[in-house]
Amino acid sequence: MTVLTTAERLLAEPGDVVLLDVRWALGDPHGHEHYRAGHLPGAVFVDLETELSAPASVAEGRHPLPSLQALQSAARRWGLKQDSRVVVYDATGGLAAARAWWLLRWGGLADVTILDGGLAAWTAAGGQLETGDVEPTAGTATLTGGGMPVLTADEAATLADGGGVLLDARAGERYRGEVEPVDPRAGHVPGAVSAPTAENLDPVGQFRTAAVLGERFAALGIEPGSRVGVYCGSGVTAAHEVAALAEAGIQAALWPGSWSQWSADPARPVATA
Repeated sequence: MTVLTTAERLLAEPGDVVLLDVRWALGDPHGHEHYRAGHLPGAVFVDLETELSAPASVAEGRHPLPSLQALQSAARRWGLKQDSRVVVYDATGGLAAARAWWLLRWGGLADVTILDGGLAAWTAAGGQLETGDVEPTAGTATLTGGGMPVLTADEAATLADGGGVLLDARAGERYRGEVEPVDPRAGHVPGAVSAPTAENLDPVGQFRTAAVLGERFAALGIEPGSRVGVYCGSGVTAAHEVAALAEAGIQAALWPGSWSQWSADPARPVATA
């Protein structure tokens, strides 16, 4: 599975590509304004809260997966066709763009990659920006679903209980239960292994090499063929970890409800430290 593309390749081989700008960060509701101020030429803004997520609920978490029908409608609005070459990016090391990458792969599209390094890599390579909104011609993509593996809360618990490896992609202090800024309870799923998403990136905000990522995950007890699941706070940055695992040649399942779903259920046990 090809996960990443580079700014240099995009500049050298622009071709017929659909660019999706997924500017989003927890606590920053101004993604669309950031996009309008400067984005890759022709890029379409994607709203993570309304287009890459269903409405939040106690039962499903803060960012449930959108229905396949809703995702297909959004994909067509973005101008996607069945054979589109799609490149997604953001300004935060792919932490938001990976959600779009994962969802479109889950929906069944084959040629979807993350721009490694995002907006910063593009401008560093000499790429120009444009301002304002882009209104694409409607696309015709038909999404079938099932393109990426998904975990339920019960399946995640089974993995953590010895059926495989369940990775917690949140920051270490949230995993340990030292702080919890958004969800009902602090801590982690018993048996889950801490693997902060930020450690997938190098100091300039690009993915570490496949070899380095492979070493990282091997140190956590994972190798090709392992049964692996990933969660985070609400299933967004966990997609980045799934992408990093895929770059290292390891398939992993995403738990969309993640900690926001687990911690809201008082019957679910919580571990700390």
